[in-house]
Amino acid sequence: MTEHFFHSTVLREYDVRGIVGETLHSADAFALGRAFGTHVRRAGGSRVCVGYDGRVSSPELSSRLMEGLASTGLEVLNIGLGATPMLYYGVFELDTDGGIMVTGSHNPPNYNGFKMMLGKKPCFGDAIQALGATANAGDFEVGEGSIEAVDIFDRYVERLLRDYEGASFNVAWDPANGAAGPAIEALVKRLPGEHIVINAEVDGTFPNHHADPTVEENLEQLKDVVAEHGCDIGLSFDGDGDRIGAVDSKGRVVWGDQMLAIMAGDLLAELPGAPIIADVKASQALFDRISELGGEPVMWKTGHSLIKSKMVELKAPLAGEMSGHIFYKHKFYGHDDAIYAGLRFLNAIAKQGGDLAALKDGLPAAINTPELRFDCDEVRKFEVVKEVKARLEAAGANMSTVDGVRVQTDDGWWLLRASNTQAVLVARCEASTEEGLVRLKKTLVAVLAESGVEAPDNL
Repeated sequence: MTEHFFHSTVLREYDVRGIVGETLHSADAFALGRAFGTHVRRAGGSRVCVGYDGRVSSPELSSRLMEGLASTGLEVLNIGLGATPMLYYGVFELDTDGGIMVTGSHNPPNYNGFKMMLGKKPCFGDAIQALGATANAGDFEVGEGSIEAVDIFDRYVERLLRDYEGASFNVAWDPANGAAGPAIEALVKRLPGEHIVINAEVDGTFPNHHADPTVEENLEQLKDVVAEHGCDIGLSFDGDGDRIGAVDSKGRVVWGDQMLAIMAGDLLAELPGAPIIADVKASQALFDRISELGGEPVMWKTGHSLIKSKMVELKAPLAGEMSGHIFYKHKFYGHDDAIYAGLRFLNAIAKQGGDLAALKDGLPAAINTPELRFDCDEVRKFEVVKEVKARLEAAGANMSTVDGVRVQTDDGWWLLRASNTQAVLVARCEASTEEGLVRLKKTLVAVLAESGVEAPDNL
């Protein structure tokens, strides 16, 4: 009888992720390596690269993963500890037939998982389910592969620097004890201006704060450093370095959609009329801003793999998410590298007056909630969204269903979707007035109650 791998919750829409020792085990890493290697071999490939983040469980999972890959006859290039974008870069730089990053991203320390590329494209959706089917069928290629350590760190830092245009800023950087720390430390030594790096040591227990820049609480330490040293800007990163957060010189958070609006101002000056993609959580002000600048705004599903695929389809040079994933195809590879995005953000600020606080002040005002995330069972979260969607359709609501439900009213809009990475529902509301925001919140609370879900206190 074939052994069964993968807990029902770990094969996600755009990665594999679970709780180590509970829903994710080293045996899963080995099985994933065998399945992924099998798919690469059958597509005519022979080489893949593997990297891992700073989590305590990552070295073992990486080791077992590489054993599984090599067992299918692949040449495995081990680039070692680093940020997820360094793995993506490695796939291009080393010209491999795919790559796997062992990472728990922004999740708590007891989580881990795998982000994958098949060829030069993200592996997600049905392709991830197919890997699970291959593993559970025991239908593996067998061969004598190899595992070789390859150091690309210096090349990666050089590539990051290539498109920086030389403006001098006073910047505070917070890699949050995540895997991007070493690259940021190496990078700032080469940049003009003054730079302060905090929490640079890679520590998978994340001792200073949780490594998620979308939660304002996690930016408090960075705000203090910006204030103490009179910095122009503070940049924060998640655990595996593919998401970015920012604060201005006044200590105000510059959210992902606001960062994208500033980047769009720079990019559309060079590429008039270009499509720019943002996810369904982004402010309407962003889409309006892209239109005003002469670009083509595109609203799309949340999820790094989904955004990257849409970029390829539309030949979009820039995309972003509220969560801080920023994707540059213009001069780069189209994947989400938060350090690279930080450098391009600095370029964009420099070209538009050099003052981030002034640029933030100049963005269209909107009254909104931050991204609200609240606990909901892994299976139940999707059912809740389906129930809400069905009731709204029956009522003839004006809504987009590209990802969850985004409902437009006279007051503004509200969103409800299921996270693909955590056992949470995600909500957001945006209105033109405070009173309108109150009404949108009440509507959302009532909609959740109809499905037996208690709304979070901050809603």
